Amino acid sequence: MQVYICKSIEMLGREAGKKAEEILLNSIKEKDSACLVLATGTSQLRTLECLTQSNKIDWSKVSVFHLDEYIGLPETHPASFRRYIKENFLSKVKKVKDIFFINGDSKDPYAECTRLNSIIANYGVDVTLVGIGENGHLAFNDPPANFDIEYPFIVVELDKKCRLQQVGEGWFKKLEDVPSSAISMSIKQITKSRYIICSVPEKRKAEACKNAIEGKVTPYCPASILQLHKNCYMYLDIDSSSLLKNRERYIKC
Repeated sequence: MQVYICKSIEMLGREAGKKAEEILLNSIKEKDSACLVLATGTSQLRTLECLTQSNKIDWSKVSVFHLDEYIGLPETHPASFRRYIKENFLSKVKKVKDIFFINGDSKDPYAECTRLNSIIANYGVDVTLVGIGENGHLAFNDPPANFDIEYPFIVVELDKKCRLQQVGEGWFKKLEDVPSSAISMSIKQITKSRYIICSVPEKRKAEACKNAIEGKVTPYCPASILQLHKNCYMYLDIDSSSLLKNRERYIKC
């Protein structure tokens, strides 16, 4: 894991976006294709803004998956991750080669996982964009996360702190409106990605960042697994890095 502390949220987005662009360009150069996994949420907005501004990437050679989706939430809902990706990514790039959405409002979420698992088995993921939740979650793998499950996509239950974060970010009006379950990419599948770019701004994520970066690797802080990934790039801002004890060790940007 390489940790970067950026002077601002804007700088964080630029640096993370540039790194994602670099990885995609190299993958296309090496094998004439690339596979990208997209995260959603407020932490990803500036990273995606930078990435979608690239005029170098041939998006027709890029296949796209996304990390997670609420179960039972229609795409028309403002908090739908499918809607988020269409508005913040697809509307800003030329047509991608393939995009595989998680249909969270499928009548059978487990069958939807089986469908996605059969698709992603044919792809090697080049770069996965992620964030860290206030409870330390990675995708929707809330603590204690299952580090061992082999299936790429799984059904998970969302804990209260995770659901409250969604209310705090303005996606839902009250806790009762937040779905209690989701389809999420598993920890094992996330860490199979050749590269991982983790964008984490804001003070409210400071404790989770401290635990993920300087704490022990534990299912009780799912994002701590990123310590073990040799090609993980973690981008923080001044606020999200404020509780780190060894700030002088990390790269400034």
